Amino acid sequence: MPNKKPASAPPSQRQLRVAEEVRHALAAVLARGDVRDPELADARLTVTEVRASPDLRHMTCFVSRLGQAADRTLLDLLRRNQPDLRRDVARAVRLKFAPELHFEADTSLDYAMKIDALLKRPEVARDLGSEGEDGSVQG
Repeated sequence: MPNKKPASAPPSQRQLRVAEEVRHALAAVLARGDVRDPELADARLTVTEVRASPDLRHMTCFVSRLGQAADRTLLDLLRRNQPDLRRDVARAVRLKFAPELHFEADTSLDYAMKIDALLKRPEVARDLGSEGEDGSVQG
């Protein structure tokens, strides 16, 4: 019986390395504007993270507009241009198979801002510890 990793297993070093190479290649293509679609060439976006499947055939690319979350129209635009982006990434990253690119909105910044706002609420600050004379929370 072959050794199969459970679905919740952390990514391997190879997965992490290849995903980072794909992130760099995709970010370079988008930064240079080397895309046929003028709408996508004008879109100012960043690739925040790429996650690779265990077989390296699928890459989930998390994107956001500079300073704001990616919206539905941007994700549709990326999905429409996926074959061209896939080809460009395959040229830059030497793999046995060109990975299928899947695009998702990166919501980590929104989540971090929400947690920060919660921590700044007076009742939470009170529960975390007493405030010092300078207004900082001390634990």
